[in-house]
Amino acid sequence: MALEALTKHLSYGRLAIACCALAVVCSTAAIAARYRSSRHAAPRHEHTHPIPYPDLELPLQLSGSQYEPLAWANVAGWSDDDHLAAYKAFRTSCKPIAAQQGAPAESKALGSSLRDPCRIAKGLDLASGAKAREFFEQNFVPLRISRLGEEAGFVTGYYEPVLEGSRTQTDVYNVPVYRRPSNLFVRGKTQASVGLPNSGPVYRKIGRRKLVPYYDRGQIEDGAIAGRGLEICWLKNQTDLLFTQIQGSARIKLEDGTTLRINYDAHNGYPYTPVGRVLIERGIIPKEQMSMQKIREWMEQNPDGAKELRRQNRAYVFFREVPLSDKDEAVGAQGVPLTPGRSIAVDKALHVYGTPFFIAGELPIESEQSKTPFHRLMIAQDTGSAIVGPARADLYFGAGADAGKVSGRLRHNMQFVILVPKGLDPVARGHKLPIPDERPSAKIAKLFPQTDPQKDKAAAKPADVPTVTIAKAGSKDAANHAAKSPAAKDAAPAAAPATTPVAQAAPVAEPVPLPVARPDIPQQPEKRRYRRTRHHRDQ
Repeated sequence: MALEALTKHLSYGRLAIACCALAVVCSTAAIAARYRSSRHAAPRHEHTHPIPYPDLELPLQLSGSQYEPLAWANVAGWSDDDHLAAYKAFRTSCKPIAAQQGAPAESKALGSSLRDPCRIAKGLDLASGAKAREFFEQNFVPLRISRLGEEAGFVTGYYEPVLEGSRTQTDVYNVPVYRRPSNLFVRGKTQASVGLPNSGPVYRKIGRRKLVPYYDRGQIEDGAIAGRGLEICWLKNQTDLLFTQIQGSARIKLEDGTTLRINYDAHNGYPYTPVGRVLIERGIIPKEQMSMQKIREWMEQNPDGAKELRRQNRAYVFFREVPLSDKDEAVGAQGVPLTPGRSIAVDKALHVYGTPFFIAGELPIESEQSKTPFHRLMIAQDTGSAIVGPARADLYFGAGADAGKVSGRLRHNMQFVILVPKGLDPVARGHKLPIPDERPSAKIAKLFPQTDPQKDKAAAKPADVPTVTIAKAGSKDAANHAAKSPAAKDAAPAAAPATTPVAQAAPVAEPVPLPVARPDIPQQPEKRRYRRTRHHRDQ
């Protein structure tokens, strides 16, 4: 009996020891598995909260611009215009618009929205101004538009010169008008392309692979491409050629009585520098007296100075012959004939050809001192390298000396109203945007002004301050002065002050920085407590 009891006691002991060993192995494996999963799992402290609002498309986005929806009754001078003339110009632009298929090649605010009004206009053969006005009011919405921080837009004028020339070089006609050279290279374009871009890099091919910048104006005037058979015709002087290049087209009256029509085809890749601005900066011609006629007079009186002045503008334009008669108007960048008094050149990087703009103000049409009321619906059908900005336009006045006199004295601030197709109505589309969070009360905002540390760092560098906030931060007189300055339209505004008047008037010593989003703190897994049991042997 004693032996049996001892054997039974020993077997229970072995079983208890085996169970303890098995428990230790299982717990060790579980700990190791948990450690491996924690190493390979994504960190839990990453910010995983969704953004407060969905990423929705804004109603209308025009870079560097501000716009205000208007009622037609609030568009000053709208009822005084000849809407039928504008309607005819608009229908001319609709021909290439209707031929477009698919999405536009370049992303712009209006996109392909003009196709709907053009489709409607195709079926309407209107004969009265009242009907034409009704068409625009039913298919468009007016928006007053200007550059951000400014109250008005800016206009200049252009025309088509009529010059004397010759097909052959003579003692009188010795200034060549060049066609596009075969070694001129623009990325993404071929020699078969008609009308290369008027901005961007242009190269000259050397051999098969080497590309270098193309010749500038001085090198070309000195004969860099002479004798290669590129001469279309010959003019009397370099001043005639310069103004032809600025205007982009010309009518050349040849010795045999025929007329040669030339149009822009390419440029040499250098940015355009206005010679008038150079004369103003040098104090030669006062800014208030600047005009195309003043520039021409000074160049004729100072031939040596004219040569140096021309070369300040390193840009050079090449032309092509176009099969147009004397009765045909010049063709704009859209590829349609321009309409005097109704066609404008705009910034093609922002606007779509065919867009109607209502431009209002006073211009010196009758004489240099006159203030002729100008309230006219214009159609965007052309562009130019100096036309930059959302409310910047070059008004086309036709061909000849009279048109040149009018366009040469235009450098004026005007009100711009862009007509946007109703499919892009920003008011209707704006109603679909989510309402933002309620702002704190004025008292709380005054006691605890929140600032963005990133913007504070940028504000410490005057060169990096955005110029578009100047007019809003400064006084209204400063904004009016900037809007009335013609040179300010083509030049960048001055740097903004480091702090705004609102920040200076705040009755606090130190602004409170914006709180940083608190990350999710990973919670440590609760440690399981294992009960330690002591196994006693039976005595």
